[in-house]
Amino acid sequence: MKRLDGLSQAETQILVILTSDELVHTRSLPGLETVLHHTPLARDVMDCKAEGRRDCLCGTVFTPRHTKEGERIAFGYLLTKTHLVLCDDCGVIRSAVKRLAQERQRQENGPGRFFYELLDFLLIKDPHHLEELEDRLGQLEDQILAGDLNRFGVLLTSMRKKTMAWFRYYSQLGVMISELEEEENGVFSSSERRLMHMLEKRLKRLRDESQLLREYCLQIRELFQAEVDIRQNRIMKILTVVTTLCLPLSLVAGWYGMNFKGMPELSWKYGYPAVIVISLVIVAFCLWIMKKKKFW
Repeated sequence: MKRLDGLSQAETQILVILTSDELVHTRSLPGLETVLHHTPLARDVMDCKAEGRRDCLCGTVFTPRHTKEGERIAFGYLLTKTHLVLCDDCGVIRSAVKRLAQERQRQENGPGRFFYELLDFLLIKDPHHLEELEDRLGQLEDQILAGDLNRFGVLLTSMRKKTMAWFRYYSQLGVMISELEEEENGVFSSSERRLMHMLEKRLKRLRDESQLLREYCLQIRELFQAEVDIRQNRIMKILTVVTTLCLPLSLVAGWYGMNFKGMPELSWKYGYPAVIVISLVIVAFCLWIMKKKKFW
């Protein structure tokens, strides 16, 4: 457990950041002897939630973001009136706390206020990220309109999973913030509750935007299916034209293929050229009919 640079002495006393291994081997800390074991391990985090205990609040935050190494950004937390414990394995939360210490104007924060600032910091770039997702979906839509359907299904499925992950993240985080607002242990002051309420409203807007992206994915999938149907219809139209042209010729071939003795055309000198001419006339007539009826 290392001391974080940039924090005031008071904030160093209320904020503790541990890895999962450190948390497992740390039995107690000053002021947290009876509640430290409630802190969730970062390696076990699977969703965003908050749980109220007798003397503390604990929970987890599971984001759709990944580190450069591909590790999912997630952490566990424990809140009391005097302490904030964070369990972070990927190092992102530790870096975020350092940046907060350098950028914020307030000199000292309580556990509740510091936790709010951390959540607020994690959401700062989310609108820009959602805009990037929307731009990528727009590129997929342009790709369909351009007729390029190569690997489109794989790309759309990947985007659909990403938008679903962000929607689930904002939904769970909004429920978590709502539960923190309603806690009765006095961890948050009235001003901090107002800040949490503002944060909940922002999450609602982000959730609505992610929902719009999910609907956009559905619209693009419908557009893709429509393009596939159009291509199939074109193929069926070609097959229909070929079949229509071959049916009269098949009738002629079948008619004269019976080889009855009473068929004068079989012994006629110009019988073969006559059948060729008749076949060409039939094909030309069928093509003229199809062109007139605008079959293609």
